[in-house]
Amino acid sequence: MQIDFLYWGSVIGIVVISYFLSFIARRILTRIIRKKSENLKEDPTKFVFLKNSASFIIFTIALIIIFLITPALNDLGKGLFAGAGILAATIGFASQKAFSNILSGIFILIFKPFSVQDTIEIKSDALKGVVEEITLRHTVIRDYENRRIVIPNSLISETTLLNSSMTDEKIRKHVDFGISYDSDVDLARKIIEEEIMKHPNFVDNRTEEELEQEQAPVQMRLVSLGDFAVTIRAYAWTNSNNEAFALQCDVFDSVKKRFDKEGIEIPFPYRTLVFKNKPEKID
Repeated sequence: MQIDFLYWGSVIGIVVISYFLSFIARRILTRIIRKKSENLKEDPTKFVFLKNSASFIIFTIALIIIFLITPALNDLGKGLFAGAGILAATIGFASQKAFSNILSGIFILIFKPFSVQDTIEIKSDALKGVVEEITLRHTVIRDYENRRIVIPNSLISETTLLNSSMTDEKIRKHVDFGISYDSDVDLARKIIEEEIMKHPNFVDNRTEEELEQEQAPVQMRLVSLGDFAVTIRAYAWTNSNNEAFALQCDVFDSVKKRFDKEGIEIPFPYRTLVFKNKPEKID
């Protein structure tokens, strides 16, 4: 019995190379997963399947090559791979959404548009909350009513996100106040500035240059002359989105009381009704 050393050498070489490539791929993926998991504050065991998938792909390619170089298995291999192709197409079609979610989860893991504990807002659905968990299939957001919103990763990857925690968590909150045309605008500005600066969440975010120029700690602009109100907008800095919301609510309350005390009117629409008497009939 003659042994084909070239053939068996090729088979052994393919197996050894496949094992080596699998080992290298798993080592590289382990480092990447560990680093990204720390950034996302996630358990790295959730991503173990990525390493296993890399090994599976490498050994599958090696098996295909062995089938192709083995004449006795060539026809059998074509039949098996044809059947496997049909099965794979069927399964792929059925699990298209699931695969899309997993692929989107991998992209979130790699590109990090947000991380766990980030405050994000999904503009299309007006959903806002803190990211509590990121899995390969979905992202869990805890909203401000302590409810959990579970969003498939494929959907969250296709929408516009507002991330309040990326890079810098500081927020410049825009707080609008409407006063009547008869009210003193300068006095209203003074009251608003004092009440914002008294709030514990207020942060003086002026640069050294702005301090030298003696710019006000709370910038204000008269932004509109409406049908029945003059709108003053105050720009107040806070350390986070939650602090900004608390400051806005508290300042609305304190400014309203100061306005009432110092004669600044907060207007509301007036409606004038005119009644006309019906002329009497003359016989």
